[in-house]
Amino acid sequence: MQVLPLLQHYAQQAQSGLTADIWHYLQSDAGSGQQSLANVQAWQSIKLYPRPLATLNHPNTRCELFGERWEHPIMLAPVAYQKLFHADGEVGTAVACNAQQGQMLVSSLASQPLEEIITQAQQPLWFQLYWQGDRPRTLALLQKALAAGYSVVVFTVDAPVKQAVMDLPEGIAAVNLSQPLTPNAIGPGQSQVFDGWMSQAPDWEDVAWLREQCPVPFLLKGLMHVEDAIQAAGLGCDGLVISNHGGRVLDTTPTVVDVLPAIADAVGGQCKLIVDSGIRSGQDVFKALALGADAVCIGRPYVWGLAAEGALGVAKVIRTLRDELEMTMALTGVANLKALHKVALF
Repeated sequence: MQVLPLLQHYAQQAQSGLTADIWHYLQSDAGSGQQSLANVQAWQSIKLYPRPLATLNHPNTRCELFGERWEHPIMLAPVAYQKLFHADGEVGTAVACNAQQGQMLVSSLASQPLEEIITQAQQPLWFQLYWQGDRPRTLALLQKALAAGYSVVVFTVDAPVKQAVMDLPEGIAAVNLSQPLTPNAIGPGQSQVFDGWMSQAPDWEDVAWLREQCPVPFLLKGLMHVEDAIQAAGLGCDGLVISNHGGRVLDTTPTVVDVLPAIADAVGGQCKLIVDSGIRSGQDVFKALALGADAVCIGRPYVWGLAAEGALGVAKVIRTLRDELEMTMALTGVANLKALHKVALF
């Protein structure tokens, strides 16, 4: 598996510097543990046409979504409990993101207060919302993020069943939640999944209700099926994050590469498309945008940087991916993201 040298270096530093259980939590996959590898290999399997001698007029990687402008399309995916990996936590990640003129999604399970993260970021951030078991608690969390100044809400829908996680060390918690989500009590013969956790999971009616409650751009994260994407667009969602959760929820799913072109054809004109799961290089970013994405999210790579060098490590990861994206654009004769969307891949 090819990984950029800096990312590989940071991954090695993170593994050696973190406890075994924290490293396992960061790297873990669902089921057989092969999905994240399949995600990475799918991007690498796509080939690029070199296009030398092209004249590049005013080349740049500038990206605009929902009225926000950044210098590149490389966003930071929501990752929970970032103080597990470094004392800088989400604040360090937000500062690095601002320094690199990009955007970050802050998790519902952040280990630092939403208000502190956005204050230190010195820019509006996006908020990743998890369903809190019912509408009143979910609305309270949404309103907390909006009051703090978060400019876009991304509702994650692909992890409705609680997954096994490590015991959090003392001092690390989801500090923005009023109370931890626990499954409904079950009786004899009932299922912990169906009668416990899934009885609290959201459905399409909840999505429609949330869209009505949210006065800022509202995206769904975790859709992989064309019919689901069409339904989301029909409900007025402003965008989708096409994702299999980095392979952490359901094993043996399609990769984003498998489904992105069809989803882009079906709804690309109605809402913005962001992708994650397996992005490990600027070439992967290039390929995702050529297949129909408007931006990408990276997850594990920036957390490796955070674990290795704090905020500085996050900034270096972003800059490295952007540098490789620029180099890929130069070598393929592409001057900007608008032209990149028209590139043919094989």
